[in-house]
Amino acid sequence: MKESWEHRAVISGVGQSEVGRQLERSGFQLTLDAILTAIADAGLTVDDIDGLAIFPGGAQANVPGYSGANLYEVQDALGITTTWRQGQVEGASLPFYGPALAVASGQAKHVVVFRTVKEGSAARQAGGRPAYGSTKPTADGPLAWWLPLGALSPVCHVAPYATRYMHDYGVTRAQLAWIPIVQRAHAARNPRAVYRDPLTLEEYLASRTISSPMCLYDCDVPVDGSTAIVISSVDTARDLRAPVRIEAMAGVIDGRPSWDQWPDLSRVGYATAAALWARTPLRAADVDVAQLYDGFTIEVVWWLEALGFCEPGGAAAFIEGGKRIALGGELPLNTWGGQLSGGRLHAAFGHTVEAVHQLRREATGRQVEGAEVAVVSNVGGYEAGAALLTRY
Repeated sequence: MKESWEHRAVISGVGQSEVGRQLERSGFQLTLDAILTAIADAGLTVDDIDGLAIFPGGAQANVPGYSGANLYEVQDALGITTTWRQGQVEGASLPFYGPALAVASGQAKHVVVFRTVKEGSAARQAGGRPAYGSTKPTADGPLAWWLPLGALSPVCHVAPYATRYMHDYGVTRAQLAWIPIVQRAHAARNPRAVYRDPLTLEEYLASRTISSPMCLYDCDVPVDGSTAIVISSVDTARDLRAPVRIEAMAGVIDGRPSWDQWPDLSRVGYATAAALWARTPLRAADVDVAQLYDGFTIEVVWWLEALGFCEPGGAAAFIEGGKRIALGGELPLNTWGGQLSGGRLHAAFGHTVEAVHQLRREATGRQVEGAEVAVVSNVGGYEAGAALLTRY
């Protein structure tokens, strides 16, 4: 197989600020904490950085707390000269997709991409979790359809997918519950996770409905925090502390670019998964640990099936009882607790950090023995992205 362009880039460093439900530090301060940590983790200095990228590109998505520092103030604070910059959205597959292209094409040697959220504080200040469009009362664009129905929260858009899936395959909430239950057990081993107390099946089933059939524990947890990832040219690998190889990446939009207009509610992420496997000789059986996007429980189900870990409709049986997806199981899942318990760091940033820790054998207390290959996924639908990372 011809060498892929991804092989000309590596993940060289990862860093996170403090993560919590409500932090006093500003989004700007949290951003600098994460970036400086990631640069040091790579074995680099600030002066080595010549590329900078941000998600969501300075946009707020009309949601309080959705983003923190902007590209300009971060570059000013770091005092760096850049040869490449990008303000991006998550539809470009994964947060490090653009930075990897930049270093693979020689436009930069070391690029930092960061994502900052203050959604935990925003939720507390608003007396509840703010919804998309909640700061923009004018009903234009998609809001013209969502606003009259009160369907502003992403859970309102994703819940019908869960309803359809459960109807088509005879799946119960008691089966899907094992995703948040197991991930909470993993979070107990992660000192940075926001929720670490055990979660029982009874607690899950008794929890309040957010948007039927999805309950409180099916939804990720809004937090304050920042995450940064450093992408470097493979030519610099010998100078890096512990690089991780990017084996393959893909992001395909094969339907209408809208959650509520997606053509097939039962098939999400399949085109991206097919494109991913087409770029590598590796297969699902080679994956040692999976960090799958879990904004909502049903998104994990999508990826388990699309990536080929189980047949369509087979995810419920695969996860039931929790053994296969637990540490020591066939496919340890979201070993940091995922966004359901570790906190919504968004856009696969938290998932990527954990994949890097696992492949470096640095996931203290939750290490998957002998981890050589990790899969990371981002969102789903028209924002589906996936990557295979391997130990360098």
